[in-house]
Amino acid sequence: MYNRTHFLKLASVSALALGVAFTPISALAETVFEVAFNQPESHPQFKAMQRFGEALSERTNGEYSVQVFPNELLGAQKETVEMTQTGTIAMSLAAASLLESWNPDFVVFNLPYMFDSIEQQREVVNDPEIVGDLYRSVEDQGIVVIAAFHGGVRNVYLKDHPVKTPEDLAGQKIRVMQSQTNIDMMNLMGGVGIAMGQGEVYTAIQTGVLDGGENNEIVFSSLKHSEIAPYYSYTQHLMMPDYLVMNADIYNNMPEDVKEIFTEELLKAVDYEYESFAESVAEAKADAEASGAQFNQVDLPAFRAAVKPLTEEKLTSDVTKKIYSQIHGGS
Repeated sequence: MYNRTHFLKLASVSALALGVAFTPISALAETVFEVAFNQPESHPQFKAMQRFGEALSERTNGEYSVQVFPNELLGAQKETVEMTQTGTIAMSLAAASLLESWNPDFVVFNLPYMFDSIEQQREVVNDPEIVGDLYRSVEDQGIVVIAAFHGGVRNVYLKDHPVKTPEDLAGQKIRVMQSQTNIDMMNLMGGVGIAMGQGEVYTAIQTGVLDGGENNEIVFSSLKHSEIAPYYSYTQHLMMPDYLVMNADIYNNMPEDVKEIFTEELLKAVDYEYESFAESVAEAKADAEASGAQFNQVDLPAFRAAVKPLTEEKLTSDVTKKIYSQIHGGS
């Protein structure tokens, strides 16, 4: 069962270690946390962050609030994490794969077929006994992971034909996230992985630069990829968390009474996002089907076998081996 205390302990550990001083909320000028997001307002993560911001503002009497910038308005995910690192913005939502650029050990949650269920993912990625050291490992580089949302289950979609086996991906140029691990994964699956920011994908498929992409049903539908690459195949190759990353100085310098409210309301936002994701997926699938998309199952054992070497190759550090063992029981 999901332990609601996990996230609170994880989010507060850095500040406790640094002994941040108390400042009463009423003594502070208004602070607006700017958050970068690469998906539209209909996405459950955007809705969760909006709810979080409203609750934070209410409970701090308007002294603290959140402004979310959707649709890559502030840039692609890699750039916005860098902006968070420098303090240009306070927070950014980013796929777990991107943090490999800051610490290669983050690859552990960017490996294929890592989780057996969404509930298992929810427990693992918010359990400080498993992820605490990993999430704090980038603090000396100016960022800290303060929440882990469900990023959906990623599947392949093409413009010309459905996929049933790895052979069906031969020669197909597929957009993947900006991570060498994801490029390697797609290559092993049979395709040609092309790293690209999300905002460029629609035009790239439309013009033939890409043959398709890979993502969850919400992104597939909301970004209208279903109109130009309608063959959506359930490879289920990746269930990866999306992290809320915050500038470490901004986070650690928050007054302790504010941080308590902040972490409580952020936990509620995480709960809301996980619980609403399935409904959003069902709505997205229906919308995509209405626009002509077709959904099909694949030969999952064939894809699992194809990408197995990647997991064996990437589990090289003690940190990644320990986390993998904790999830898979030493298998």
